[in-house]
Formats: sequence, C-alpha cells, structure tokens
Amino acid sequence: MAFSEVREYRLGDDIRDIDWNVTARTSNPHIKVFEEERELTLMLLVDVSGSRMFGTRERLKKSLATEMAAVLAFSAAQNNDKIGCIFFSDKIEKYVPPKKGKQHVLRIISDLVDFKPESTGTDLGLALKFFSNVIKKRCTAFVISDFMDVTADKANFEDALKIAASKHDVVGLRLYDEREAELPNVGIIELKDAESGEKQWVDTASRRVREDYHRNWQHRSAVIDNVLTKNRVDSVNVATDQDYVIALMRLFKMR
Repeated sequence: MAFSEVREYRLGDDIRDIDWNVTARTSNPHIKVFEEERELTLMLLVDVSGSRMFGTRERLKKSLATEMAAVLAFSAAQNNDKIGCIFFSDKIEKYVPPKKGKQHVLRIISDLVDFKPESTGTDLGLALKFFSNVIKKRCTAFVISDFMDVTADKANFEDALKIAASKHDVVGLRLYDEREAELPNVGIIELKDAESGEKQWVDTASRRVREDYHRNWQHRSAVIDNVLTKNRVDSVNVATDQDYVIALMRLFKMR
C-alpha cells in the first residue's frame, strides 16, 4: 500500500487512518488515504537470430516481432509498468533494464527496428538463464521467438525454461511462416539455412520430400508445445500473415 493523499474525515472512515499532525494544524480531522501499489515489470525476450529475416507472406518474422513487442510495451506503459528488453541470438546481444515512461518504450522500439545483431545463431536457453539471473523480482516475460532451438527429440532450452517459469510468469509468442510448415511444388530449388549459412538443393516436385519436410515441422512443433505445456507456459502461435491482435486477445482470454 502506498500513500496517496490527505483528505478531510468523512463519516464511516477508519479512525486509525487519522493524520493527527494535519488534524492539529487545521483543527479539522483529516485522514491518510492509501492506494494499492500495482506496479509490475514486463520483460520482452526478443529473438534476433538469422531466422527472423524469413517471411514469404505479408511480413518478415522480424516485422511481426517488432509490432507485437510495441503493442505489449505501450500497453504496459499505459498501465505505468516498467518495461525491459533482452535481445538474443546465440549470445546476449543487448540488455535494456526495466524502466518506466514513453521515451523508454520508444527507445526499445527503435532498437527493435534498427538493431543489427553480431551473430545469426539461436540459444534460447542462454537468454532464459540471463533473464533469470538479472531479474530477481517476479515479473511477466514475453518470449518472442520461433523457438526453433530444437535437436532431435529435445528442446535445448528446456532446463532454463523450467527455472525461469518457476520464478516468473513466462509467456511464449511463437512466430512462424507458412513456408516453414509446407513446401510448395516449384521444382528443384536451393535452400539456405539463415542461421548456419548451409545450402542445399531440394527437389520440391517430389511428394516424399514435401511430406518429410512437413512431418519434420510437425515433430519439432510437437516437441516445443510439449515443453511449454509441461512447464505451464501459456503460448500462442502467430503466422506472418495472421492478425496478431486476434491471437493476443485469444491468449489473454485464455489466461
């Protein structure tokens, strides 16, 4: 409870809240008014790895992440909450400590638009460990990423997520593009991994290749969903051609 103001005593007020100094000075009974302090901290963990520059529909994953982060940051600022941000690839690219104010939010959004990461890889576990170490007080954290830090049947960030989710309210916003789930039939094409730089020729005319590609996507998605659910992390999947406002509203209704 935080002190708000002093006002004249009204019938029914608790006499324990009387401010005797002001009462003696004015010769009229006055009481102290307190308000519940509702200041929260919102942290944005934003994936700036090479895969964010992919997008075949209306926008890149980078643009989608920027818009969603901006909406969340302005909403928090309107509620007078503190907002902080962690930019990560396979290293911590930048840390912006939580602060209040519109100018602070504008600075974060400017960084989201213009920031050029030093690395292209992804290490979500490292970002979650860093977050758990620097933010001690419980807060709400939105992880904005494609979460593609998965090998075989294991999510590499599972242990770090377990620790972070036990201390904080962690929410996952998983971004993806339709072409990451389904390959079109366009003949033989060269594909390049945006994070490792590895290139490979792929025959998209082959039905088996397209089915294997889709099956691999489904498997990785299932691994990610399982880890998030197991650690009680609320999440929503948002496509690059999807209305993210509707997705966010669905998420908040669920919560």
